[in-house]
Amino acid sequence: QLQASGGGLVQPGGSLRLSCAASVSIFSINTMGWYRQAPGKQRELVAAITKSGSINYADSVKGRFAISRDNAKDTVYLQMNSLKPEDTAVYYCYARTAVVVWGQGTQVTVSS
Repeated sequence: QLQASGGGLVQPGGSLRLSCAASVSIFSINTMGWYRQAPGKQRELVAAITKSGSINYADSVKGRFAISRDNAKDTVYLQMNSLKPEDTAVYYCYARTAVVVWGQGTQVTVSS
């Protein structure tokens, strides 16, 4: 089970940090990351990190977002800086092993 948190309302240019806490050890989970879905749009990959530390970002967030994982806390983080209105979406964390497990989603709204 994955529990996402940290969403909220922030002004353009602001920052938020999302957390995704797992109910089991994430040490052996190959890939964890974040997708987002804006109203009327398809879900898109935002960032992913493997257990070896390889990271992948969507072009739209490169240089602004940073993903990390803390195996000791069984948590994956998404630090989001320089937020833009187009970052507004529901953000979902996921874990990929033999199957994909999804968190419940957390709303991020960027608006003045």
